[in-house]
Amino acid sequence: MRVTRACLTLFHRESTLMKTLARLKDMICPVCKKDMIIVEYHDIELDYCTGCRGVWFDSDELSLLFKSAGLEDGDLSAGALLSTAECEALEKTLKCPICARRMRKAALGEAPKVTVDVCRKGDGLWFDGGEIARLAGQRVGTGGGKPGSQQRIFSYLEDVFRA
Repeated sequence: MRVTRACLTLFHRESTLMKTLARLKDMICPVCKKDMIIVEYHDIELDYCTGCRGVWFDSDELSLLFKSAGLEDGDLSAGALLSTAECEALEKTLKCPICARRMRKAALGEAPKVTVDVCRKGDGLWFDGGEIARLAGQRVGTGGGKPGSQQRIFSYLEDVFRA
């Protein structure tokens, strides 16, 4: 069977539309099952749970957040993290709030590592309450970044996530 370019384009558009429609309904926290709120900051749209303080980053949003503060992102996209080894964790395995599939655990940063949940389809990353602030603190501590980037990112995290 021959697949034409038009068929592939149509399939891509349908896939994008399905993801968009899934995002229009309320996101449910994978930990406490409460509705999450949408928080926007410099064209970055995050889903935040006011119950457990967890944060959902769509695939490339974490990299965008770190780059906006002038910090090294180390390729923190969901797609890049899928190629890393899965880490052992005592935490419960969570389901992705987008596709409802079981997520895998990935260890980020320096020791002590921050364990995050990564969607196996690459839809995004889940950080439990306080984990994003720990990771940001490690990135700031490794140097680099624009002058004042530490203050900017921590002010943002504190204001938005009460980290």
